[in-house]
Amino acid sequence: MSSDRYADTAADTVKLDPDHPGFRDPVYRERRNTIAHLALGYLPPAEVPVVEYTGDEHGVWKKVWTHLAPLHESYACSEYRACSAELRIARDAIPQLREVNQQLKKSSGFQMTPVSGLVSSRSFLGELGKNHFLSTQYMRHHSRPLYTPEPDVIHELVGHAATLTHPEFAKLNRAFGTAADRASEEALALIERVYWYTLEFGLVQEKGGIKAYGAGLLSSFGELGRFEKQAKLVPLDISQMIQTPYDPTQYQDKLYVATSFEAAARQVTRWLDEVAPPRSVQPA
Repeated sequence: MSSDRYADTAADTVKLDPDHPGFRDPVYRERRNTIAHLALGYLPPAEVPVVEYTGDEHGVWKKVWTHLAPLHESYACSEYRACSAELRIARDAIPQLREVNQQLKKSSGFQMTPVSGLVSSRSFLGELGKNHFLSTQYMRHHSRPLYTPEPDVIHELVGHAATLTHPEFAKLNRAFGTAADRASEEALALIERVYWYTLEFGLVQEKGGIKAYGAGLLSSFGELGRFEKQAKLVPLDISQMIQTPYDPTQYQDKLYVATSFEAAARQVTRWLDEVAPPRSVQPA
């Protein structure tokens, strides 16, 4: 049988790389396309479309939570644990984005807006400035619940949605969004990298230990339990960060540690205003 038996075709809405766990699984590919079409048909401010998740998909969600919950107790920063408790995401079934949005609207004004898959950095980051978090709704492939090479519903809800109930997390997301909206292409590439090493994979010192506040770590029980041994941990330094490439398909080999989340937010916000200065107020 040819190795490209399930190569992408024009009928596929979702394009998967050949090394993706679901690339040769036609059932999974069809499922991804179905969920993508729901997002493509969505027009705000309508209610976010409901995804009728399968038993297998709920099973992956429960399995991941079984492993993540104790790791959050050990490795999640206090701010994350507090806002995760406030959002009270179900652990036995995948929540719908519209349910999560009801809580987020009251907490910070943010809304999870469905997208079919990966979008451009400018689109994703720019929407943050408008209180919109562009979110996928599909589940990672069941053969690799430990890790996903792309954002899935676990990453979006467990990693990001919980933090958006916290005013400082929400404020920092907005700061990235407004900076991205006014940034040049060159500056945008740097902003994307800083976002990756902070809101996706940021660490802080807390009570004598190293804790995570980045969504990429908090939603990956494979990486969250191993980062201390597998990654080189260095103090937060944005001048170094913007020169450090990353690979989203692999565990990170270098992570940046701030003295606190508040300190990280201040430093990043100040840098965002430098790399993409606010536009001058126009005279009336």
